[in-house]
Amino acid sequence: MPSTVRLCAVVDAHASGRFLPAALRAQGIEWVHVLSQHPMDALAVAHTGATEIRHDGDVARTVGRLRELGVDLVVAGCESGVELADELSAALGTPGNGMTRPRCRRDKFEMVAALRDAGLAHVATFASSSEASVVCWAVAQESWPIVLKPRSSAGTDNVYFCSSIAEVRAAFRRIMASSDLFGLSNGSVLAQRFLVGDEYFVNTVSVEGRHHVVEVWRYHKRDVGNGRRVYDYEHPVPASDPAAVSVAAYTLQVLDALEVRNGSSHTEVMLTSSGPVLVESAARPGGSHLPEVVSECLGTNQIEVLARAIARPDELVDTYQIRRHLRYVSLINPRDGVAPSEERLAAVRALPSFHKVLLTIPAGLSMPPTVDLMGSPGYVYLMSDDPERIEADYHALRRLEDAGLYDTPVVEAGSGRV
Repeated sequence: MPSTVRLCAVVDAHASGRFLPAALRAQGIEWVHVLSQHPMDALAVAHTGATEIRHDGDVARTVGRLRELGVDLVVAGCESGVELADELSAALGTPGNGMTRPRCRRDKFEMVAALRDAGLAHVATFASSSEASVVCWAVAQESWPIVLKPRSSAGTDNVYFCSSIAEVRAAFRRIMASSDLFGLSNGSVLAQRFLVGDEYFVNTVSVEGRHHVVEVWRYHKRDVGNGRRVYDYEHPVPASDPAAVSVAAYTLQVLDALEVRNGSSHTEVMLTSSGPVLVESAARPGGSHLPEVVSECLGTNQIEVLARAIARPDELVDTYQIRRHLRYVSLINPRDGVAPSEERLAAVRALPSFHKVLLTIPAGLSMPPTVDLMGSPGYVYLMSDDPERIEADYHALRRLEDAGLYDTPVVEAGSGRV
């Protein structure tokens, strides 16, 4: 990165990337907001007062505008900005990522191919627009379940765990008939062998090919029927934990294979009995976490580290330390209902280890049962010095959900009250 960055362009400063502008300004760096053609509308955030450039598909035109403004650096704010950030960086000649095979940082089939070519552990993978070909490949694996998903979506969008040929066919047709989270048609389907093990994610920040591990967390997911799995909860793992050491070391190799050289990355890894294997990696900040909450637990967060790396690329960053126990719990709606009101959430706030709740669906809005990340009503942070307290409160929260946290309020006849 340049020794002095005065103006940074952020492509799609949405999701967790919405926190990056404030972090940059805290480091004395101004920013420009570049909007890609295919943002994730559900996660879009308006940035009042920001200089805004709407990309219309003409890279040369957007680059010309960035040059006029004097932009020193371009980074991706969220998944929809990854490819455009790479293109703009390359055209501007500012520090970015390798462009030998840029699609490998978005297309999961190309991602696995890059790992294979680098000699790294990877999951058996196949992609095709032919239902018959996907079925034949699945049968040839002689191992169920088989995972089907879009090649370039995000979250748990249209991810299916298929235990039979009939389920493979049904999942294939659903994926091909739908669009991904960016509004793009799914032109083919990715099929992979099911990985057995413990799943982790590793958030990193890179400067000229030097990768810093900001944090390692462990995922827990749960089955919700019909071949679907959703995020249940996740928690940070000590940097010295053998599992964290293993998945972190593997992640750095993955980043090299994907030619990640600058910016942030969020990498999901399954620690199997034979070692770590990539689930997927994204060249942007991780997920939906609130930076200030993560900092309370770890002393820092990925957004802050990224902003500091942009401002002072040669500065060394200390290894993270877990100060308090923290659990990020994804809310799961078990049946048709509505997003809860503040009154309903009072029971959640009363949990002893409750720290913060954020709803991603407006209170009172109807919602179906949760089957993927975008269908989750929101999330709750539980924080305590006592891990047993967090465990007990987690189960209490799930009982509240089962008991009707999201049930449609019943109006008393003639009273107008619920």
